[in-house]
Amino acid sequence: MMYNFRNFTNVANFVFGQGSFNQLGAILKQRRKPTSAFFIFFVDDVFKGEALAQKIPLQGQDTIVWISAQEEPKTSTVDLITQQIHDDFNTLPTGVIGIGGGTLMDYAKAISLTLTNPGSSTQYQGLDLIKNKGVWCACIPTLSGTGAEVSMTAVLSGPEKKLGIKCDYTVPDQIILDPELTKGVPPHQRFYTGMDCYIHAVEALTGYCSNALGDAYGEKSLALCRDVFLNHENSYAPEVNEKLMIASYLGGLSLTYAQVGVCHALSYGLSHVLKYPHGIANCICLNQLEDYYGDAVSTFHQMVEQHQIPIPQHITKALPEEKLVALAKVAYDLDHMWLHALGKDWKAKMTLEKLVDLYARL
Repeated sequence: MMYNFRNFTNVANFVFGQGSFNQLGAILKQRRKPTSAFFIFFVDDVFKGEALAQKIPLQGQDTIVWISAQEEPKTSTVDLITQQIHDDFNTLPTGVIGIGGGTLMDYAKAISLTLTNPGSSTQYQGLDLIKNKGVWCACIPTLSGTGAEVSMTAVLSGPEKKLGIKCDYTVPDQIILDPELTKGVPPHQRFYTGMDCYIHAVEALTGYCSNALGDAYGEKSLALCRDVFLNHENSYAPEVNEKLMIASYLGGLSLTYAQVGVCHALSYGLSHVLKYPHGIANCICLNQLEDYYGDAVSTFHQMVEQHQIPIPQHITKALPEEKLVALAKVAYDLDHMWLHALGKDWKAKMTLEKLVDLYARL
């Protein structure tokens, strides 16, 4: 029997190690030909006036676009920035660089593609809808957990849905994994983002799309997360930051060959309708999903207790029925997640009514 396996793309180049951000200038120098070459840097605005901003190797027409990570990436912002770049420059940038957490990296990945593909980014939310390769793209995480630095998805919230631009072209061309950039992250934010990685691994390993290759990445990512959050309470030691950054990288790779499941489907609803940040939304959902992820939820509770992290509860208690239905509809439309979590007959196992009940528990 002949099988048609997908020929996946992966990150072409990556640098890992303490202080490796300092190599960014040398990496970009290789691409600064002709001399008119320029880059657009998308940077989390928390770094305005900070040491990291001073280390960005700007030359010529290079431009920094400061973006707040307080809200998740929006199609409207992608479209606005894309049009602004077209209006401000006579030619496309040589490349774009995202510096920050998942929000900034997803913006860089998405705008890399919308610069070379016409129309609104909303028309590209889905699988393999992009026709043209984007401009060169680099991602540099300053948080560990999202896996955005290596995933083939740029997750965007649009007027109707939260759904990623997902295709081989979305994968960055270059990543720099410098654990030194994560040492100043506040403990709660570090935990919420780290749990995104933990949940990636749990869901990738627990579903119908699991396979030996995805499992290999997921198992190591999960082991590193458990080590960081069970054995190194509130430790920001360099070796601990390294472990969490590699867990994020491996967790992102596990999703290339598998998929997320129930927790992420529910969290997309919380983020899109109630505007909860992705990491917190994941934690709110996993907190109530013992029926689906058993021991992994028990371990999560242990991590929460050890690190004394507040997880919002009863957030949907006062919501009207129509709001619960709106949440359920966002989650229900994520077929690929339910297919992985529950199998081909998932619609017989998960109805809108059951989703409303799940949200009512939160």
